[in-house]
Amino acid sequence: MKILYGISILAGTIIGAGIFSLPYITSVVGIQIMIGYLFILGGVAIIVHYFLGEVSLKTPDFLRLPGFAKHHLGEKAEKVAYVSGILGMLGAVLAYLILGGEFLRALLSPLFGGEMIHYLIIYFVVSALFIYFGIKAISRVEFWGIIFFFVALVVVFVKEFSHISLENIFLTREASFDFFLPYGAVLFALWGGALIPEIEELLGRQKEKLRLVIPLGLVVAILISLFFIVIILGITGEDTTKEALVGLQAYLGRGVTTLMLVFGLVATFTSLVAIGLTLKKIFWYDLKISHKFSWGITCFVPLLLFLGGARDFIVVIGIVGGVMIAVDAILISLMYEKIKTKRVRLITFPLIILFLLGILYEIVYFIE
Repeated sequence: MKILYGISILAGTIIGAGIFSLPYITSVVGIQIMIGYLFILGGVAIIVHYFLGEVSLKTPDFLRLPGFAKHHLGEKAEKVAYVSGILGMLGAVLAYLILGGEFLRALLSPLFGGEMIHYLIIYFVVSALFIYFGIKAISRVEFWGIIFFFVALVVVFVKEFSHISLENIFLTREASFDFFLPYGAVLFALWGGALIPEIEELLGRQKEKLRLVIPLGLVVAILISLFFIVIILGITGEDTTKEALVGLQAYLGRGVTTLMLVFGLVATFTSLVAIGLTLKKIFWYDLKISHKFSWGITCFVPLLLFLGGARDFIVVIGIVGGVMIAVDAILISLMYEKIKTKRVRLITFPLIILFLLGILYEIVYFIE
């Protein structure tokens, strides 16, 4: 039972903000290229998560990535892990803020009117209060919120099957084609590294089963992501929006769209609060910053980035996935080398080169 729970937690947590970007990106590059990315980067994600699982099993309990990096690679690696982790989580909070604001606007603006910024501020205030007071029950709400969201997805698939068009699924927006666009977003969508130590602790005496939980959890996440792409893109086609669910309004009844938006809102809100709580604790416990200032950095830096112009959801998750998560993956690969023989470099070296090239691409793309 613990094994099934571990698989469901890993898959359920991986499926967060990133999945909402995939239908739009698929409409840009084409379903064939997206399937290639999902399975190639999915395989890479399984390997890197497996590496992290092995590192976790070989490292004292109750440590996380910075602690792993210090234990196996030294203090400089620990500092790099802190920087990449903090920047990555700040970027993830920003992504969820953009997404949640759009979902709330789509849900309530037909009744109350108003601009996206008004709904984003409401979303921000409520999530900031949850992060400040440290609502512990949020993790359970997060898990069940994601479960119910995908139950709603299945309901949409069954009820609206006739609206799903093969022509829409195989659509490509040739004018905006960018072969490398999916890279950072897919990495973001398939990353669940922070959960590996948690699942190891959950398994208790069965911790060796982590080697089974990791690939199965990721395979479930990959298949659900593909299912989500087919449903959304099949229904909305050229009108697919960057946030996926918003574009459904023109095609489905208000009741079905509201159901999807409510569960999407719950899934993004609980994930934002969970990440925010983790980030606040890093500032507060690990870096010894006061509670209020830790909360302020966690909540207000993403808001200020948004107000400063960082409003493109696709760009934000691309940078977080292609740069911050890639740095974490490089550290994990180097740690795996430390606990194994030099033969593993046949696997780790190409992966490190891949991640370095991805970082370079995302930086150049962002500058442009």
